[in-house]
Amino acid sequence: MICCRRCLNLVLSLTLLSSTLYAAEIRDSARWKNESANVTITRDDWGIAHIHGKTDADAVFGMEYAQAEDDFNRIETNYINALGRLAEAEGESRIYQDLRMKLFIDPAALKKQYADSPAWLRALMDAFADGLNFYLYKHPEVKPRVIQHFEPWMALSFTEGSVSGDIERISLAQLEAFYSHPAAIHTSSVASPATK
Repeated sequence: MICCRRCLNLVLSLTLLSSTLYAAEIRDSARWKNESANVTITRDDWGIAHIHGKTDADAVFGMEYAQAEDDFNRIETNYINALGRLAEAEGESRIYQDLRMKLFIDPAALKKQYADSPAWLRALMDAFADGLNFYLYKHPEVKPRVIQHFEPWMALSFTEGSVSGDIERISLAQLEAFYSHPAAIHTSSVASPATK
């Protein structure tokens, strides 16, 4: 009897979760459709996208949508890498590359920066995420490797850039050695009293 109740509770919980997610998708898709009505994407003879919108946010929405049309895989791979989630897509061999990224990029800090941003900047970041999510909504045949839904704060994950820390200076081999054999690293980096 207890097992039946647990199964029933599980089924009810999954049904509630599913209906909540479905309602959110319907709400989001309606918003995306409204946003897309403010955007015109035309392509010239060379396939270059020209974006026209009523606001800067409209232009960002259209730019991200057009970029996803051109090469969604590259966009997702860039964000997977920037967020330190490459091992989720490419396997355990990328774990130290992810760790190195996490030394520079902290999703919790990015979420706070997004929340603390002025309204005009949040509108651009919202449009960034909405453009990509609308593309995924309109192209169900596209199967993301990791990121099923883009969040506005993710736009901040490229702030490491060339004007701040140089992430490539952190050796993947040294990270692996440190986390695989921490005692060996500690011992070799501390001079013994006899050698001073």
